[in-house]
Amino acid sequence: MNLPNILTLSRIIMIPVFVVIFYLPVEWSYLVSAAIFGLAAATDWLDGYLARKLDQSTPFGAFLDPVADKLMVAVALAVLIEEHSAILLTIPATVIIGREIVISALREWMAEIGSRGSVAVSYIGKIKTTAQMAAIVGLLAFPPGVFWSNVALVLLYIAATLTLWSMGLYLKAAWADLFPGETEGRTP
Repeated sequence: MNLPNILTLSRIIMIPVFVVIFYLPVEWSYLVSAAIFGLAAATDWLDGYLARKLDQSTPFGAFLDPVADKLMVAVALAVLIEEHSAILLTIPATVIIGREIVISALREWMAEIGSRGSVAVSYIGKIKTTAQMAAIVGLLAFPPGVFWSNVALVLLYIAATLTLWSMGLYLKAAWADLFPGETEGRTP
């Protein structure tokens, strides 16, 4: 067990704490849950940075890091969908959650056939993650209708758009493996 893996595990441990605090019947619950989510987002960046910098990358960390990220995002979006009960939030949230399921399944399948490298994380994915994390922090911290909540909702739509774009890039990269025997040069 090393520091990057401990940080990754801390993100998973933060999930129930985040949910409990979000639903506490106190005025500060949204702001504190936003801070917890922001801390989790920071550890997502920090654990990867430290693993590379300290040469402490491990198979366990490579497995657990994306799992912790997806769990935290999915849970945060689920509580926001429930709390806001608004289609304008539900649409981009379900796009993001759905994409994560599709890409996780694609990566697992590509790894099974030995082509995992063709669906590696892209630069678009990193921008999407940044927009998504900022959007979720804003949506958690500010009630619906407040200026900053509206800004966060716009960021969530940007993240959802980038989500679809990056999913298209992943599917394009995997196209030949998904549809072997298709004519060369044909793209999705």
